[in-house]
Amino acid sequence: MSINAEKTPHHHGNLRAALVAAGIAMLESGERFSLRAVAREVGVSQTAPYRHFPDKAHLEAAMASTGFATLQHHLEDTLRAADPGRQVLTDLAATYVRFAAEHPALYELMFRVSVGEDDVRLPASAEVFALLERIVAEQYPGADRYGLASAGWSMAHGLATLYLSGQIPEKNPEELEARMAGALSAVLTLPPGAH
Repeated sequence: MSINAEKTPHHHGNLRAALVAAGIAMLESGERFSLRAVAREVGVSQTAPYRHFPDKAHLEAAMASTGFATLQHHLEDTLRAADPGRQVLTDLAATYVRFAAEHPALYELMFRVSVGEDDVRLPASAEVFALLERIVAEQYPGADRYGLASAGWSMAHGLATLYLSGQIPEKNPEELEARMAGALSAVLTLPPGAH
């Protein structure tokens, strides 16, 4: 699933999605953006975005929601590619950290406390957490699935944040994924089915 917009004028289709994609593309390229700048990028009038977003904060919330949906898509791809019976929590954590490393500006926006309207951002985040809970329940049926999913997300988020702030020595996504896998494996001491 692409989260970048192509630089072509918008003529038809879903204007809201095109505006969100253009905002994400501008964010990830380091460009300053506003509703008017996103409108120019998409090729619509400067007032067109206001039919979908009353202000920049609402656009950013939609961009963050799209980021979570894209992250979930990557996590689901990881699950589909996993070998049957494999403990996939470390693979999911590595995918999470790789997403953050590849989309640092979007990742920061996804977790920005002050981001506008959360009626779209928080449900998208909850969908990612629900996916993690489901996998934990399947692989660790005797464990506290909420607690273990929370711990896994916290570890992945913490490592991604440390990486993005330059606080850990790993210099590429592969090293970062190996560190994440090692950290999560170190705390997953319960065998599947244990109480």
